[in-house]
Amino acid sequence: MISGCIRAGLRRIWHGSAGFASAVLMLAPVPATAEQLDLDTGWSFWLAKDAPADPAWLKADPAGAESVVVPHSWPLSRGANSEGVGWYARTLVVPDAIIGKHLELHFDAVFYAARVWVNGTLVGSHEGGHTAFDLDVSKVLKAGANRIVVAADDRPGFATIPGYAMRLAGSGNVWYDWWHSGGITRDVSLRIAERGLIRRQRIRQLLKADSATVTSGIAIENVDVTPHNYSLTTVAIDPDGRMVARAFAGLTVAASSAGTSDAELVIAKPQRWQIGAGKLYRIVAELRDEKGVVLDRREDSVGLRTLAIRDRRLYVNDVAVRLTGVTRHEDSPWEGAAETRGTILHDMRDLNALHVTLTRPVHYPQPQSVFDAADRAGMLLIPEIPIWQMTAAQLGDPRLLVRAKAMMAEMIAESGNHPSVLAWSVMNESEAATPQGLAFVHAMKAHINAIDPGRFVTFADSQIAERAVRVPALVEADFVMANAYFGTWSGGADKVGPWLDAFDKAYPDRMLVISEFGWPGPFSKDSASADVARTDNLKDQLAAFATRPWVGGAIFWSYADYRSNKNLFAGLADGYVDHGLVDPDRQRRPSYFAWEAANRAVSAKVDLTMAGETPTGFTATVMGAAKGALPSYPLVGARLHWRAMGGDRVVLGEGEQALPVIAPGGTATVSASWSGRLTPVTVTVDILTAEGARAGGVVREYEPFKAGSAAFPPDPAQLPKDPS
Repeated sequence: MISGCIRAGLRRIWHGSAGFASAVLMLAPVPATAEQLDLDTGWSFWLAKDAPADPAWLKADPAGAESVVVPHSWPLSRGANSEGVGWYARTLVVPDAIIGKHLELHFDAVFYAARVWVNGTLVGSHEGGHTAFDLDVSKVLKAGANRIVVAADDRPGFATIPGYAMRLAGSGNVWYDWWHSGGITRDVSLRIAERGLIRRQRIRQLLKADSATVTSGIAIENVDVTPHNYSLTTVAIDPDGRMVARAFAGLTVAASSAGTSDAELVIAKPQRWQIGAGKLYRIVAELRDEKGVVLDRREDSVGLRTLAIRDRRLYVNDVAVRLTGVTRHEDSPWEGAAETRGTILHDMRDLNALHVTLTRPVHYPQPQSVFDAADRAGMLLIPEIPIWQMTAAQLGDPRLLVRAKAMMAEMIAESGNHPSVLAWSVMNESEAATPQGLAFVHAMKAHINAIDPGRFVTFADSQIAERAVRVPALVEADFVMANAYFGTWSGGADKVGPWLDAFDKAYPDRMLVISEFGWPGPFSKDSASADVARTDNLKDQLAAFATRPWVGGAIFWSYADYRSNKNLFAGLADGYVDHGLVDPDRQRRPSYFAWEAANRAVSAKVDLTMAGETPTGFTATVMGAAKGALPSYPLVGARLHWRAMGGDRVVLGEGEQALPVIAPGGTATVSASWSGRLTPVTVTVDILTAEGARAGGVVREYEPFKAGSAAFPPDPAQLPKDPS
């Protein structure tokens, strides 16, 4: 073992110039745990379009290469017609001290097909633009300067995922309906390990009335040339930071091999993860060698909850819920699809403010920041692989099935522990009502059930909204998702009721989730009139969905306008699809406020306490949504914040109080008081979720009045002077 193994959070020294950048690893004497070095800065980029790789590029950047930081998506600056092969290169300076350790490059995502060279040697490739991959570079990295080159090919094909939307061949445009996102679109790092590492842990749970059993299957990799007898410690830490369970295990793994150890943790009186209140436990695993040296540490969050579908209703922790939400594309004018954590957190917080409790984070595997935010907010997700508008021939292509299984397995390996995942979606708006469609869904469901048993499987279908007939592939799904654009693509707005009745007859045994509805701008003359129609549409369609209790959820399309070359206003070849509650810059439209008001889970009223004509306090009544409303779910962990403001802008009183669980149809009351004085009073009551989002509230204003006399002493300077 090298004296002074790699330090957590390695010090980094960055320097660079045009066509050259390097990172120098610094060592410090601390325990030997596997480390990750951030490699996001210092890249060169050039676009080769259809040109083959010049062998000279593996040694030096070509003329005209530009300096970039990843995540990076070149179509953001180069436009819709820039698909092809983008090349990235950087220099990494490696000290002698880590040569001989296990070294691997980690890519969170490269869109779409990646090839990676180190010092001119091809070290690996990966297909699939939204899932992570690792490449062992232990034998090719050398002490001193090392050149890393990445080629990213974003061109679609008949059987790529996403691929050509061949159902739309008649339109002359078979691109998918979101932006072409070529590039190193997520973070890059170098992992440094010694003797052993934890590759992943797969967490499962079994809940009883007063306990929970969490089983962690921990995948261990021996990266040494000799066998090792490892010890593994796994602990559970509750939402309040207390260790509540611990397990120990030993495992022998042969040289250059892998093994799995299961840890069972029993948690007494578990705090449950709830809709709108994401109580999270941390499951922490530590791997040690024979001398007790910590080799690696892995931490995952888990929410203890049960999900079930019974009698066409969704149950969370054995309570029937109906949920609503808004979709969000991975897109912004400032980052394109190469989103940073700040943009993701901004949007996810705004979704929380919009009372989103269910969404499809369309249409592709999402960054872990999305799942983490949904976990904390108590939001359910239906992640999807990007199979969109594909024909029966594409669904029946064995190459597509192989790629779909690989992408789904990678997404589940990355994201399967998140309590926010309700179900996995295997495709969207493709020809499911065909033998090939049925075979594809059947194969994908069996594949998912084998690697993630107990999780629901579904897909989004648009044809069912055109004709509500029983389709075997939809019956194969655990619940039906329908993209139903009544008022535009699916037919007249008044057709939604008859369609829902027809669906009920065709699928009397299936819960329905409206996976998309909304108003696309080009159906109106301009953006302003489109948003008026969007507002009316969302109110009317939600009202229709609400009358059918077997509609378990409804998801509006979409949160923000997103870049595309489809569904644009006339005359545009590319631009932003006018479809959002906010515009591309996240500026809120009137429809934003209409959605927020229509999807509150609680309401409130305030009655003032009076001493004569002087308010001295209030009683607030907080009311849950009506039983069976859309949305309706228990509000857990909420609090009421109030402020009483005098007419002279002086705060008369302010406070906050925790609220009990408010079930649909239930109420809670809160009273407060202050030292009264005769003044106009404004009482503001906000009901805040466990995450701090405003779930509802009310403003009550009081204006004192005395008939025939002034409420306040007159200003002497304004009175007429006494004539005497």
